[in-house]
Amino acid sequence: MAAKLMSLFLLGLIRVLTGAQARWLGCPPKAEQRIYFANHQSHADLMMIWAALPEELRSITRPIAAKDYWTGSRFRQWITTAVFNAVYVSRERVADEDPLEPLIEALESGDSLIIFPEGTRGSTGEPQAFKAGLYNLAVKFPEVVLVPAWINNVQRVMPKGEVVPVPILCSVTFGAPIRLEADEDRADFLTRARQAVIALRDM
Repeated sequence: MAAKLMSLFLLGLIRVLTGAQARWLGCPPKAEQRIYFANHQSHADLMMIWAALPEELRSITRPIAAKDYWTGSRFRQWITTAVFNAVYVSRERVADEDPLEPLIEALESGDSLIIFPEGTRGSTGEPQAFKAGLYNLAVKFPEVVLVPAWINNVQRVMPKGEVVPVPILCSVTFGAPIRLEADEDRADFLTRARQAVIALRDM
């Protein structure tokens, strides 16, 4: 009950602060297994794209969350676990540990994911180069639909280093799905995936 109430509160708060406008330009919202991959400029990105999804998709879609930050306090850990059902990922490499293992387990169980292929928040208008994780997941799960998304303006709601949000109209634009082509190498795929996200910026 507490998690449900917090979910409703956060949805209301995010919509008041940002409008949380969802723009489905390249595909409709659909209850199929997907990986939504988006630009990353704020801790609020996780909440923004979650709030932009229809309720029936939020229930089957898990955002990834940086383990060191989102488990840094009991409250943040409770929100990401009980409300967002997030998948924790470590930003520090540990020997003999595959950082993608939590994502692989989530996909194997049938969940959809929200990921940020840059791996860390950027400070410019364009995403940084994508890391290999998206490619590796596309290779391992070719049946999962890959949907690019552009989160607009959210960095101004919660700039890096700030803790008090500022009301700014924001939106999430979802583009046409892409797929890993036969014999496409990692570098070409990641460049194409990044361009698919950037192309949504001015739509």
